[in-house]
Amino acid sequence: MTAPAAASPRLVGRLSSLDRFLPVWILAAMAAGLLLGRAVPGLDEALSRVEVGGISLPIALGLLVMMYPVLAKVRYDRLDTVTGDRRLMSASLALNWVVGPAVMFALAWLLLPDLPEYRTGLIIVGLARCIAMVVIWNDLACGDREAAAVLVALNSVFQVVAFGALGWFYLEVLPGWLGLEQNGLRFSTGEIVVNVLVFLGVPLLAGYLTRRAGERARGREWYETRFLPRIGPWALYGLLFTIVILFALQGEAITARPGDVVRIAVPLLAYFALMWGGAYALGRAVRLPYERTATLAFTAAGNNFELAIAVAIGTFGVTSGQALAGVVGPLIEVPVLVALVYVSLWLRRRTG
Repeated sequence: MTAPAAASPRLVGRLSSLDRFLPVWILAAMAAGLLLGRAVPGLDEALSRVEVGGISLPIALGLLVMMYPVLAKVRYDRLDTVTGDRRLMSASLALNWVVGPAVMFALAWLLLPDLPEYRTGLIIVGLARCIAMVVIWNDLACGDREAAAVLVALNSVFQVVAFGALGWFYLEVLPGWLGLEQNGLRFSTGEIVVNVLVFLGVPLLAGYLTRRAGERARGREWYETRFLPRIGPWALYGLLFTIVILFALQGEAITARPGDVVRIAVPLLAYFALMWGGAYALGRAVRLPYERTATLAFTAAGNNFELAIAVAIGTFGVTSGQALAGVVGPLIEVPVLVALVYVSLWLRRRTG
Protein backbone atom coordinates (compact mmCIF):
# COMPACT_ATOMS: atom_id res chain seq x y z
CA MET A 1 0.00 0.00 0.00
CA THR A 2 1.31 3.42 -0.91
CA ALA A 3 0.25 6.90 0.05
CA PRO A 4 1.13 10.33 -1.29
CA ALA A 5 3.80 12.28 0.49
CA ALA A 6 1.23 14.89 1.45
CA ALA A 7 -0.75 12.40 3.50
CA SER A 8 0.99 13.20 6.75
CA PRO A 9 0.34 16.98 6.94
CA ARG A 10 -3.34 16.40 6.12
CA LEU A 11 -3.69 13.42 8.40
CA VAL A 12 -6.26 14.80 10.83
CA GLY A 13 -8.37 15.98 7.92
CA ARG A 14 -8.83 12.36 6.85
CA LEU A 15 -10.70 11.60 10.07
CA SER A 16 -14.45 12.11 10.22
CA SER A 17 -15.66 15.05 12.28
CA LEU A 18 -16.80 12.66 15.00
CA ASP A 19 -13.39 10.98 15.24
CA ARG A 20 -11.34 14.15 14.70
CA PHE A 21 -12.91 15.93 17.65
CA LEU A 22 -13.37 12.90 19.90
CA PRO A 23 -11.43 14.46 22.82
CA VAL A 24 -13.66 17.55 22.50
CA TRP A 25 -16.84 15.45 22.55
CA ILE A 26 -15.58 13.54 25.59
CA LEU A 27 -14.77 16.76 27.44
CA ALA A 28 -18.19 18.15 26.51
CA ALA A 29 -19.88 14.97 27.76
CA MET A 30 -17.95 15.25 31.02
CA ALA A 31 -19.07 18.87 31.45
CA ALA A 32 -22.67 17.98 30.60
CA GLY A 33 -22.58 15.17 33.13
CA LEU A 34 -21.26 17.43 35.86
CA LEU A 35 -24.05 19.95 35.16
CA LEU A 36 -26.68 17.20 35.05
CA GLY A 37 -25.53 15.85 38.40
CA ARG A 38 -26.03 19.26 40.00
CA ALA A 39 -29.39 19.84 38.30
CA VAL A 40 -30.93 16.41 39.11
CA PRO A 41 -30.17 15.51 42.75
CA GLY A 42 -32.00 12.14 42.76
CA LEU A 43 -30.43 10.80 39.57
CA ASP A 44 -28.68 7.82 41.17
CA GLU A 45 -31.93 6.56 42.72
CA ALA A 46 -33.81 6.99 39.45
CA LEU A 47 -31.20 5.01 37.52
CA SER A 48 -31.22 2.16 40.03
CA ARG A 49 -34.98 1.59 39.83
CA VAL A 50 -34.69 -0.57 36.71
CA GLU A 51 -31.62 -2.81 36.75
CA VAL A 52 -30.33 -5.70 34.66
CA GLY A 53 -27.65 -7.77 36.40
CA GLY A 54 -26.92 -4.97 38.84
CA ILE A 55 -26.57 -2.34 36.08
CA SER A 56 -29.27 0.26 35.45
CA LEU A 57 -31.11 -0.44 32.20
CA PRO A 58 -30.29 2.93 30.52
CA ILE A 59 -26.58 2.46 31.19
CA ALA A 60 -26.68 -1.17 30.03
CA LEU A 61 -28.28 -0.09 26.74
CA GLY A 62 -25.65 2.63 26.34
CA LEU A 63 -22.86 0.11 26.83
CA LEU A 64 -24.32 -2.33 24.30
CA VAL A 65 -24.79 0.46 21.76
CA MET A 66 -21.10 1.31 22.23
CA MET A 67 -19.95 -2.18 21.30
CA TYR A 68 -22.28 -3.29 18.52
CA PRO A 69 -21.24 -1.02 15.57
CA VAL A 70 -17.57 -1.83 16.09
CA LEU A 71 -18.16 -5.57 15.97
CA ALA A 72 -20.48 -5.29 12.97
CA LYS A 73 -17.50 -3.90 11.00
CA VAL A 74 -15.28 -6.96 11.47
CA ARG A 75 -14.82 -9.21 8.42
CA TYR A 76 -15.16 -12.57 10.10
CA ASP A 77 -14.78 -14.53 6.84
CA ARG A 78 -11.19 -13.39 6.28
CA LEU A 79 -9.47 -14.90 9.30
CA ASP A 80 -7.49 -17.32 7.14
CA THR A 81 -5.97 -14.56 4.97
CA VAL A 82 -3.59 -13.49 7.75
CA THR A 83 -3.39 -16.40 10.18
CA GLY A 84 -0.82 -18.06 7.92
CA ASP A 85 1.71 -15.32 8.72
CA ARG A 86 3.27 -16.96 11.76
CA ARG A 87 5.59 -14.05 12.55
CA LEU A 88 2.70 -11.58 12.68
CA MET A 89 0.38 -13.91 14.57
CA SER A 90 2.89 -14.97 17.21
CA ALA A 91 4.06 -11.39 17.75
CA SER A 92 0.49 -10.09 18.01
CA LEU A 93 -0.63 -12.78 20.45
CA ALA A 94 2.42 -12.24 22.65
CA LEU A 95 2.06 -8.45 22.67
CA ASN A 96 -1.70 -8.38 23.20
CA TRP A 97 -2.16 -11.16 25.71
CA VAL A 98 1.16 -11.38 27.56
CA VAL A 99 3.12 -8.14 27.27
CA GLY A 100 0.26 -5.60 27.20
CA PRO A 101 -1.54 -6.70 30.37
CA ALA A 102 1.77 -7.15 32.19
CA VAL A 103 2.99 -3.66 31.22
CA MET A 104 -0.26 -2.02 32.37
CA PHE A 105 -0.17 -4.02 35.61
CA ALA A 106 3.37 -2.85 36.31
CA LEU A 107 2.65 0.79 35.48
CA ALA A 108 -0.56 0.83 37.51
CA TRP A 109 1.14 -0.53 40.63
CA LEU A 110 4.24 1.62 40.15
CA LEU A 111 2.45 4.93 39.57
CA LEU A 112 -0.82 4.44 41.50
CA PRO A 113 0.19 2.44 44.60
CA ASP A 114 -2.06 4.56 46.85
CA LEU A 115 -5.13 4.63 44.56
CA PRO A 116 -6.46 1.05 44.39
CA GLU A 117 -9.68 1.84 42.51
CA TYR A 118 -7.95 3.72 39.69
CA ARG A 119 -5.18 1.12 39.64
CA THR A 120 -7.71 -1.67 39.20
CA GLY A 121 -9.49 0.29 36.48
CA LEU A 122 -6.25 0.67 34.53
CA ILE A 123 -5.45 -3.04 34.88
CA ILE A 124 -8.89 -3.79 33.40
CA VAL A 125 -8.08 -1.39 30.55
CA GLY A 126 -4.85 -3.31 29.94
CA LEU A 127 -6.81 -6.55 29.61
CA ALA A 128 -9.28 -5.06 27.10
CA ARG A 129 -7.42 -5.32 23.80
CA CYS A 130 -8.26 -2.90 21.03
CA ILE A 131 -11.04 -3.79 18.59
CA ALA A 132 -12.39 -0.38 17.61
CA MET A 133 -10.33 2.71 16.80
CA VAL A 134 -7.33 0.62 15.77
CA VAL A 135 -8.86 0.21 12.31
CA ILE A 136 -8.82 4.00 11.87
CA TRP A 137 -5.25 4.44 13.13
CA ASN A 138 -4.08 1.55 10.95
CA ASP A 139 -5.64 3.02 7.81
CA LEU A 140 -4.19 6.47 8.48
CA ALA A 141 -0.73 4.95 8.95
CA CYS A 142 -1.07 2.97 5.67
CA GLY A 143 -1.02 -0.34 7.51
CA ASP A 144 -2.33 -3.67 6.26
CA ARG A 145 -6.13 -3.37 6.40
CA GLU A 146 -6.87 -7.07 6.09
CA ALA A 147 -4.33 -7.93 8.80
CA ALA A 148 -5.91 -5.35 11.09
CA ALA A 149 -9.38 -6.81 10.46
CA VAL A 150 -8.17 -10.32 11.27
CA LEU A 151 -6.39 -9.25 14.47
CA VAL A 152 -9.49 -7.34 15.55
CA ALA A 153 -11.63 -10.44 15.01
CA LEU A 154 -9.20 -12.65 16.92
CA ASN A 155 -8.98 -10.15 19.79
CA SER A 156 -12.77 -10.05 19.99
CA VAL A 157 -13.09 -13.82 20.26
CA PHE A 158 -10.12 -14.17 22.60
CA GLN A 159 -11.52 -11.57 24.99
CA VAL A 160 -14.76 -13.50 25.37
CA VAL A 161 -12.79 -16.66 26.17
CA ALA A 162 -9.89 -15.34 28.26
CA PHE A 163 -10.81 -11.98 29.81
CA GLY A 164 -12.25 -13.47 33.00
CA ALA A 165 -9.26 -15.73 33.62
CA LEU A 166 -6.80 -12.93 32.99
CA GLY A 167 -8.77 -10.62 35.27
CA TRP A 168 -8.61 -13.21 38.03
CA PHE A 169 -4.86 -13.63 37.52
CA TYR A 170 -3.90 -9.94 37.42
CA LEU A 171 -6.34 -8.72 40.05
CA GLU A 172 -6.16 -11.57 42.56
CA VAL A 173 -3.40 -14.10 41.96
CA LEU A 174 -0.40 -12.02 40.84
CA PRO A 175 -0.68 -9.33 43.55
CA GLY A 176 -0.76 -12.11 46.14
CA TRP A 177 2.32 -13.80 44.67
CA LEU A 178 4.19 -10.51 44.70
CA GLY A 179 3.08 -9.60 48.21
CA LEU A 180 1.27 -6.44 47.06
CA GLU A 181 -1.27 -4.90 49.41
CA GLN A 182 -4.75 -4.71 47.87
CA ASN A 183 -5.99 -2.14 50.43
CA GLY A 184 -9.27 -3.94 51.10
CA LEU A 185 -10.32 -4.17 47.44
CA ARG A 186 -13.19 -6.62 47.00
CA PHE A 187 -14.74 -7.87 43.78
CA SER A 188 -16.08 -11.00 42.11
CA THR A 189 -14.23 -12.61 39.22
CA GLY A 190 -17.52 -14.23 38.29
CA GLU A 191 -19.09 -10.80 37.78
CA ILE A 192 -16.25 -9.87 35.44
CA VAL A 193 -16.87 -13.02 33.39
CA VAL A 194 -20.61 -12.35 33.21
CA ASN A 195 -20.12 -8.74 32.19
CA VAL A 196 -17.67 -9.69 29.42
CA LEU A 197 -20.11 -12.30 28.12
CA VAL A 198 -22.95 -9.77 28.13
CA PHE A 199 -21.23 -6.61 26.93
CA LEU A 200 -18.83 -8.26 24.46
CA GLY A 201 -20.40 -11.63 23.74
CA VAL A 202 -23.87 -10.30 22.90
CA PRO A 203 -22.73 -7.51 20.53
CA LEU A 204 -20.09 -9.85 19.03
CA LEU A 205 -22.80 -12.34 18.12
CA ALA A 206 -25.08 -9.55 16.91
CA GLY A 207 -22.30 -8.04 14.80
CA TYR A 208 -21.47 -11.40 13.23
CA LEU A 209 -25.11 -12.19 12.44
CA THR A 210 -25.71 -8.67 11.11
CA ARG A 211 -22.81 -8.92 8.67
CA ARG A 212 -23.84 -12.34 7.43
CA ALA A 213 -27.48 -11.37 7.01
CA GLY A 214 -26.67 -7.98 5.44
CA GLU A 215 -24.19 -9.37 2.92
CA ARG A 216 -26.49 -12.20 1.94
CA ALA A 217 -29.47 -9.89 1.47
CA ARG A 218 -27.84 -6.85 -0.19
CA GLY A 219 -24.20 -7.74 -0.89
CA ARG A 220 -20.89 -6.70 0.66
CA GLU A 221 -20.64 -3.39 -1.19
CA TRP A 222 -23.99 -2.22 0.20
CA TYR A 223 -23.10 -3.43 3.65
CA GLU A 224 -19.69 -1.68 3.69
CA THR A 225 -20.68 1.57 1.96
CA ARG A 226 -24.29 2.10 3.06
CA PHE A 227 -25.10 0.17 6.21
CA LEU A 228 -21.89 0.54 8.24
CA PRO A 229 -21.66 4.34 7.82
CA ARG A 230 -25.18 4.61 9.20
CA ILE A 231 -24.58 2.61 12.37
CA GLY A 232 -20.93 3.61 12.92
CA PRO A 233 -21.58 6.88 14.79
CA TRP A 234 -23.76 5.08 17.34
CA ALA A 235 -20.66 3.66 19.01
CA LEU A 236 -19.60 7.20 19.89
CA TYR A 237 -23.14 8.15 20.91
CA GLY A 238 -23.22 5.22 23.32
CA LEU A 239 -19.82 6.16 24.73
CA LEU A 240 -20.79 9.81 25.22
CA PHE A 241 -24.12 8.85 26.83
CA THR A 242 -22.29 6.60 29.29
CA ILE A 243 -19.77 9.34 30.07
CA VAL A 244 -22.56 11.85 30.75
CA ILE A 245 -24.21 9.50 33.24
CA LEU A 246 -20.90 8.53 34.80
CA PHE A 247 -19.87 12.13 35.41
CA ALA A 248 -23.34 13.08 36.58
CA LEU A 249 -23.01 10.50 39.34
CA GLN A 250 -19.33 11.16 40.07
CA GLY A 251 -19.33 14.93 39.70
CA GLU A 252 -18.62 15.86 43.28
CA ALA A 253 -15.75 13.39 43.66
CA ILE A 254 -14.23 14.43 40.33
CA THR A 255 -14.31 18.17 40.91
CA ALA A 256 -12.88 17.70 44.38
CA ARG A 257 -9.87 15.68 43.07
CA PRO A 258 -8.81 16.88 39.61
CA GLY A 259 -5.27 15.75 40.34
CA ASP A 260 -6.49 12.15 40.31
CA VAL A 261 -7.43 12.48 36.63
CA VAL A 262 -3.89 13.66 35.89
CA ARG A 263 -2.44 10.72 37.80
CA ILE A 264 -4.59 8.31 35.78
CA ALA A 265 -3.30 9.91 32.57
CA VAL A 266 0.39 9.41 33.41
CA PRO A 267 0.50 5.58 33.29
CA LEU A 268 -1.70 5.64 30.18
CA LEU A 269 0.78 7.89 28.37
CA ALA A 270 3.66 5.63 29.39
CA TYR A 271 1.71 2.56 28.31
CA PHE A 272 0.95 3.86 24.81
CA ALA A 273 4.56 4.88 24.23
CA LEU A 274 6.03 1.60 25.49
CA MET A 275 3.60 -0.69 23.68
CA TRP A 276 3.68 1.12 20.34
CA GLY A 277 7.45 1.59 20.32
CA GLY A 278 8.15 -1.96 21.46
CA ALA A 279 5.72 -3.49 18.96
CA TYR A 280 7.11 -1.46 16.06
CA ALA A 281 10.68 -2.46 16.97
CA LEU A 282 9.63 -6.12 17.23
CA GLY A 283 7.92 -6.01 13.84
CA ARG A 284 11.06 -4.69 12.20
CA ALA A 285 13.23 -7.17 14.10
CA VAL A 286 11.28 -10.16 12.73
CA ARG A 287 11.39 -8.55 9.25
CA LEU A 288 7.72 -7.81 8.77
CA PRO A 289 7.04 -5.34 5.95
CA TYR A 290 6.11 -1.81 6.99
CA GLU A 291 2.39 -2.36 6.46
CA ARG A 292 2.19 -5.26 8.88
CA THR A 293 4.66 -3.69 11.31
CA ALA A 294 2.36 -0.66 11.58
CA THR A 295 -0.65 -2.91 12.06
CA LEU A 296 1.16 -4.84 14.79
CA ALA A 297 2.13 -1.61 16.58
CA PHE A 298 -1.32 -0.05 16.60
CA THR A 299 -3.17 -3.23 17.58
CA ALA A 300 -0.72 -3.68 20.46
CA ALA A 301 -0.95 -0.08 21.70
CA GLY A 302 -4.71 0.47 21.49
CA ASN A 303 -7.26 -0.68 24.04
CA ASN A 304 -10.96 -1.50 24.04
CA PHE A 305 -12.10 1.23 26.41
CA GLU A 306 -15.74 0.46 25.68
CA LEU A 307 -15.36 -3.01 27.16
CA ALA A 308 -13.23 -1.74 30.05
CA ILE A 309 -15.90 0.81 30.97
CA ALA A 310 -18.64 -1.81 30.71
CA VAL A 311 -16.77 -4.29 32.92
CA ALA A 312 -15.86 -1.60 35.46
CA ILE A 313 -19.44 -0.35 35.73
CA GLY A 314 -20.91 -3.84 35.87
CA THR A 315 -18.45 -5.10 38.47
CA PHE A 316 -17.73 -2.05 40.64
CA GLY A 317 -20.58 0.37 39.90
CA VAL A 318 -21.13 3.47 37.83
CA THR A 319 -19.73 5.76 40.54
CA SER A 320 -16.55 3.73 41.05
CA GLY A 321 -12.99 4.91 40.52
CA GLN A 322 -12.53 1.91 38.22
CA ALA A 323 -15.20 3.30 35.87
CA LEU A 324 -13.61 6.75 35.94
CA ALA A 325 -10.23 5.28 34.98
CA GLY A 326 -11.85 3.69 31.94
CA VAL A 327 -13.45 6.98 30.89
CA VAL A 328 -10.17 8.90 31.08
CA GLY A 329 -8.65 6.34 28.69
CA PRO A 330 -10.09 7.47 25.33
CA LEU A 331 -9.50 11.10 26.27
CA ILE A 332 -5.76 10.29 26.36
CA GLU A 333 -5.66 7.62 23.66
CA VAL A 334 -7.02 9.63 20.74
CA PRO A 335 -4.47 12.48 20.60
CA VAL A 336 -1.57 10.15 21.50
CA LEU A 337 -2.32 7.62 18.77
CA VAL A 338 -2.91 10.36 16.20
CA ALA A 339 0.60 11.59 17.06
CA LEU A 340 1.92 8.03 16.68
CA VAL A 341 0.38 7.82 13.21
CA TYR A 342 2.61 10.75 12.24
CA VAL A 343 5.59 8.95 13.79
CA SER A 344 4.74 5.79 11.86
CA LEU A 345 4.52 7.61 8.54
CA TRP A 346 7.84 9.36 9.26
CA LEU A 347 9.48 6.00 9.94
CA ARG A 348 7.98 4.66 6.72
CA ARG A 349 9.65 7.40 4.72
CA ARG A 350 12.96 6.84 6.53
CA THR A 351 13.08 3.05 6.24
CA GLY A 352 11.07 2.43 3.08
